[in-house]
Amino acid sequence: MLKSILTAGLLALLTLTTQAQKLPKKKAILKTMTRANDYFMQKWPDTGKEITTNKTRPSHIWTRAVYYEGLLALHSVDKQKRYYDYAVDWSQKHQWGLHRGIETRNADNQCAGQTYLALYEIDPQPERLRDIKASIDLMVKSPQVDDWWWIDALQMAMPIYAKLGAITQDTAYYEKMYRLYNYSKTRHGGSGLYNPQDQLWWRDKDFVPPYKEPNGEDCYWSRGNGWVVAAMVRVLEIMPKGAPHREEYEQMYLAMMKALPPLQRPDGYWNVSLHDPTNYGGKELTGTALFTYGMAWGINHGLLDAKQYQPIITKAWNAMATECVHPNGFLGYVQGTGKEPKDGQPVSYTSKPDFEDYGLGCFLLAGTELVKMK
Repeated sequence: MLKSILTAGLLALLTLTTQAQKLPKKKAILKTMTRANDYFMQKWPDTGKEITTNKTRPSHIWTRAVYYEGLLALHSVDKQKRYYDYAVDWSQKHQWGLHRGIETRNADNQCAGQTYLALYEIDPQPERLRDIKASIDLMVKSPQVDDWWWIDALQMAMPIYAKLGAITQDTAYYEKMYRLYNYSKTRHGGSGLYNPQDQLWWRDKDFVPPYKEPNGEDCYWSRGNGWVVAAMVRVLEIMPKGAPHREEYEQMYLAMMKALPPLQRPDGYWNVSLHDPTNYGGKELTGTALFTYGMAWGINHGLLDAKQYQPIITKAWNAMATECVHPNGFLGYVQGTGKEPKDGQPVSYTSKPDFEDYGLGCFLLAGTELVKMK
């Protein structure tokens, strides 16, 4: 009797485990993304409305720009006209311009250009290209290469250089992008922000050794490393085979993909501090979504083994879709803006980050790649 009960219990556990490892059908993934996106679009009907938190900012800052990256990704698998119109309306409200103008060297300010260039490819109207190209052209002509002193900058700007290089077929954009990237990797903070031993990145010079986490480990911020993963993915998708330095980005991508799986929590998330679960450990969507995005993209492009990585991304997506997405579409467990584990805490199901937009952008990027999976 006891043996049959134990056998039944084991079978039930195996069934639950198998179910937990099943990726939802594409329609279900799309439905979850649509619910989250509808919540945001209904909350922000005026795309040009300023964003007010501790102060008022224009709505084409980096946080909103990341959302539109996600929205256009969603549009690529669900071509609803309202998504395209929403992105065009936002761009037009800002005259296809950049925060701080074309002379800005700040990657955050240039991030909106990713959406402008994506919309330019759909409908090549010259005003869509004008300001972002002018801004990057000034960067290309300048000898300065130390602008990207924080790793978030790689995601905010690298895809723009890659896209301009692809559109114009001018390798000067690829070369400048590499010099800026390589300075971040090997020079900023003394010896660079990338640790080849751990195959992860310190967020900026404030976190390179001797800085340590409470448990004595290095501080690798989840979302910061997620931005680097997204940068590599978006650049690799844009750059043609044989483009200058493309192999470097692929090698970096694969190195990070090797480092991240052992750090995943049993519940599917990654902690905000990748090597210290005791420092504000817990569920967090943005880093988890960006890693899911990167891994799903790698499977889709034949760079990662599906048998190894699909269970990882399945666990992560199921956790986010069932535990983060409220019935009305609001996303919980999103860490607010900052640069390290303690920022934007506490992070919970009901906590509201200072900006809601970029978390949704990360979530849509992840979901879109899952929809594309065969």
